Amino acid sequence: MRGINGLHHITAIAGPAQENLDFYAGVLGMRLVKKSVNQDDPGTYHLFYADAEGHPGADLTFFPWTELAPPRIGHGLAVEVALEVPAGSLTFWASRLDKYGAPLGAIEQRFDDKVLPVVDPHGLKVALVEPGAVPPRAFTPWDGSPVPHERQVRGLYGAQIWEREAQHTEAFLTKVLGFEQIAVDNGLTRYGVPGAAGIVDVRESPDGRRGAWGVGCVHHLAWRVDDEEHQLEVRARVDTSGLRPTPVIDRFWFKSVYFREPGGVLFELATDGPGFAVDEDAAHLGETLVLPPWLEPARSRIEQVLPPLKSDTEFAARD
Repeated sequence: MRGINGLHHITAIAGPAQENLDFYAGVLGMRLVKKSVNQDDPGTYHLFYADAEGHPGADLTFFPWTELAPPRIGHGLAVEVALEVPAGSLTFWASRLDKYGAPLGAIEQRFDDKVLPVVDPHGLKVALVEPGAVPPRAFTPWDGSPVPHERQVRGLYGAQIWEREAQHTEAFLTKVLGFEQIAVDNGLTRYGVPGAAGIVDVRESPDGRRGAWGVGCVHHLAWRVDDEEHQLEVRARVDTSGLRPTPVIDRFWFKSVYFREPGGVLFELATDGPGFAVDEDAAHLGETLVLPPWLEPARSRIEQVLPPLKSDTEFAARD
């Protein structure tokens, strides 16, 4: 069985877009590699942050849906995003985040990792992780970041999801997507794919309430597939398992299939290509609003409703 290749991206729901940009590009120092719109709601930005080249597995994205209420945290929801940082950098990050007033927890041990919990400006729980075992990943430092190369966020480490009945999710992860159970620690069960970056920690919450989306929570987790052939192979297994995957949807920079895993968390299968440089010079990713070809005729209307955003290149000068 050919399983998935780890994480492709994670998408979350944010509040005001400028505040989101200020934190992820200005404080965390990630590169805004694509400034576009939610293709299903074109009056809303879709902002993509990653390393300098926007490698699959480095990409944290946001829908700024400011009109939504805060989320209802509970089962059937991804409740935390984990970002990989270099070994020995958590003290630097604690000092930097404290400087900008970000709510911080104490550095803690999870499994074999050192973890610094932080909450972003809109309530999303983020964990900065020094991995005990460094996952294989492509990474290119961003010269325009206010954070030195040797401290920069390397990419997505994983996510934590809550489930009412974890055994159904476990069976799906291992038998359909190709995950392996790695370890159990303090109520969390960790799953990963051998040779790939991107873990998922599952917490069983049988007596809790059902979770619901809102500002400051994860919208979906996207898993990597090589290409369309690989995507269709995995989609077929998802379909056979009794779930309801969507048809393949062309997102222009990659192709996507969406479905809810047995516990209700929204998953996506996303192809590695064609990538973010297909419609922009790699040296100027994220500097202008880009739209897929089918939305170009509506550009003027879209631009009228989107709030202006200050360029992330201004952060280094202000830092």
